[in-house]
Amino acid sequence: EEMLIIEGNDQMQFNKKELTVKAGQKITLTLKYTGNMEAKVMGHNWVLLKNGVDVGTFAGEAIEAGIENNYVPTSTSDVIAYTKIIGGGESTTIEFTAPESGTYEYICTFPGHWSMMRGKLIVE
Repeated sequence: EEMLIIEGNDQMQFNKKELTVKAGQKITLTLKYTGNMEAKVMGHNWVLLKNGVDVGTFAGEAIEAGIENNYVPTSTSDVIAYTKIIGGGESTTIEFTAPESGTYEYICTFPGHWSMMRGKLIVE
């Protein structure tokens, strides 16, 4: 089992641009928001996308899903795993199984954040 911690801040930055895991491994990921802005003003989440998904297109669909759906489209098949939207001082933890070997993109889907808040999950 791999335990990962990633942080987001008030400057729209993740503290890690790359995370590495092994294929098929059970992953426990904790997202911490180190800033102090409210979720509805400047919330963050962590969304792991399947390979081949156009990030910009997905981010547009995510905005339409609204904060009540954590800015993740409810009918999507483009997502491997995601956290809820959190505000400053909060954290949230999810569990998922690492996909097959490859490089996968993760983003924050809060409106306007994805271009700065993104990174790669490398699965070995």
